[in-house]
Amino acid sequence: MPDALVLNATYEPLCVVSQRRAVVLVLTDKAVALEDSGAVLHSARVQVGAPSVVRLTRFVRVPYRPTVPLTRKGVLARDSHRCAYCAAPATSLDHVVPRSRGGPHTWENVVAACGRCNHVKADRAVAELGWRLRAAPREPAGAAWRILGSRRADPVWKRYLSAADEVDEPGSGWRRARAS
Repeated sequence: MPDALVLNATYEPLCVVSQRRAVVLVLTDKAVALEDSGAVLHSARVQVGAPSVVRLTRFVRVPYRPTVPLTRKGVLARDSHRCAYCAAPATSLDHVVPRSRGGPHTWENVVAACGRCNHVKADRAVAELGWRLRAAPREPAGAAWRILGSRRADPVWKRYLSAADEVDEPGSGWRRARAS
């Protein structure tokens, strides 16, 4: 079953929930459906259209903004599934400063790499090989990353996520890093 995007009363993206949970929010008058997914949920007596985007009727204060978790899918999405060294299709992750040499496992040290470059680089530093990164890796920011992480977003959500902040969206990390 597909998911639904939950927006705060101020249209700020809060989280992604199942469509069943979104229907419950709408039926209990805790949220208003903004976009319809086209799916229908059935009960014994009622058929209800499942929303794709809902907005809460009351403002919910979010006490903190969590960081984006470092995952394989997240790194590949940030790097647009392209090798950080040669721009070939990426299939694995690589630490710029190898962990065997004290490199941390952080967004700024992990990049997507193709199998060939990952094998050739092994546990050496980029400078030792005379290679260059296409762009400096960095932690992704913005509501799209906090909300989605490595999930695939429904195309309907795009305008709600981009309206919340004009920062990054999954898959655009390198393009924005090169532009700045």
